[in-house]
Amino acid sequence: MDAYHRYVTECRPFVVGVPLNSSIAPDPDPSLLQLDLPDPERDDISTMEFLARLEQAWAVCDRFDLQTEIWRGRILRAVRDKEKRGGEGRGAGFLQWLREQEISKTRAYGLIQLAESADSMLGDGTLEESSVNQFSKRAFMETAQAVPEVQLMISEAANEGQEITRKQVRRLTDEFTAATSPLLPEEIRQRTQENLLPPRAVAPLVRELAKLPEPQQEDLRKVLRDEPELDRIKDVTSTARWITKATESGIAVRAFQQGELDLDRAMQEAQRLDALGLLADAVGQAQALESAVLKLHTSWRRLGGLQERLWVESGSSTPYLRDVLNALQTLSGATLRVSLGELAGGKRVRLQLVEEAPDQLDPPPMP
Repeated sequence: MDAYHRYVTECRPFVVGVPLNSSIAPDPDPSLLQLDLPDPERDDISTMEFLARLEQAWAVCDRFDLQTEIWRGRILRAVRDKEKRGGEGRGAGFLQWLREQEISKTRAYGLIQLAESADSMLGDGTLEESSVNQFSKRAFMETAQAVPEVQLMISEAANEGQEITRKQVRRLTDEFTAATSPLLPEEIRQRTQENLLPPRAVAPLVRELAKLPEPQQEDLRKVLRDEPELDRIKDVTSTARWITKATESGIAVRAFQQGELDLDRAMQEAQRLDALGLLADAVGQAQALESAVLKLHTSWRRLGGLQERLWVESGSSTPYLRDVLNALQTLSGATLRVSLGELAGGKRVRLQLVEEAPDQLDPPPMP
């Protein structure tokens, strides 16, 4: 049995603070994880029963996976802390350990965060040790990222024996956010608490408002105070999303860095025309186009260099290689010719690439 399965089968029971060497047996019993799956060849089992048994088995795997992920996070945290205490090379030992286990740094710290969240909820008594088995893996990770008030409500439900799903955690998080967020005007919070507004519509509004600076938040709150209705909430959510998209993309667009442009006022004018979404999409496309041009330029230069080296190495004795290099000339020369394929009716695009110095004068405007 490989190391992963030895590890998985010994992650039960879930106990806080138990030394790792006290819960890992050198030769664990593989029968600790045995699932009775229905035979797909049997005709005496209805489709409903067949799927129900598979879903039950999947839930067992999901909860077992949660246990192993938490323990993996604890193991990684122990390796990291040991390196901090006595290691050399500013964490080089920890990174080397991750490479040996084929674990990315991002995943490692995600697991460590999961373990710390579990230890926090279990350590302060919010969640009972046996109640961890009531969570699916995604539900527990969602709970770990929730605010303390939501964590407490979810933990109480788990301690009472209720099974916790990711959908339940998200629903409760949305309800709490919609009823308590200070980013919302009092009129919206009040109507949400009275069940006049659905939390699933109000919660996205809070998330979008949080991305905006205070003046823009206040402008949108004024709109909501005047008309605290569902349709207006959806409109303001879209507006906030478009403002964020246009602002973030606008910062990255290099064409906007030439001259004095006021993107904020441009967005206000577009909003008056009810065209803010179009502007956000246009700025986003401009960012994507500039990024594509930068990648095109890099590939173009690399291809040109490779073709030149191959041309020098080849000659009359390599006619087929010369044919390939001649074909590549349509992509590596100053003028690129690319076919758009049959879906575009066989049309071709011709692009001319000219590298200019930063201080070179701008060309005259096109007539």
